[in-house]
Amino acid sequence: MSDREFNDSDALSLPKATVQKIITEILPSNSGLTFARDARDLLIDCCVEFVTLISSEANDIAEKEAKKTIACEHVTKALEELGFHEYVHEVENIASEHKETLKGREKRQDKLQKSGMSEEELLKEQALLFASSTSKYNQGPTD
Repeated sequence: MSDREFNDSDALSLPKATVQKIITEILPSNSGLTFARDARDLLIDCCVEFVTLISSEANDIAEKEAKKTIACEHVTKALEELGFHEYVHEVENIASEHKETLKGREKRQDKLQKSGMSEEELLKEQALLFASSTSKYNQGPTD
């Protein structure tokens, strides 16, 4: 890694509750199997190591291309170069789904148009709201 090296004092981890939820969803409920805490913690450490490895390689690839932002193609290229070819197709599918999700979100300009107010009217309303908030703040707590 070129710009930032991670060391043992950095708290890189994943939320334990989230990982436990994923594990619970994956394990068949009728199997009677449980996942020990130390096994979950080991799994978290492995996931963090995997993400660090992939992101470091993707960063190196982006830097070689004189890019300042790691793009999806850098991640997929990193997966291929590190021997994780079997993950590339799924990563590309998820990236595509994510792009479609982003397209469905309202754009800021759309919100402005849907308000039915001009930009000048919105700015006036914003100024009034700020003035009202400032006034309430300056009055202090009301008991």
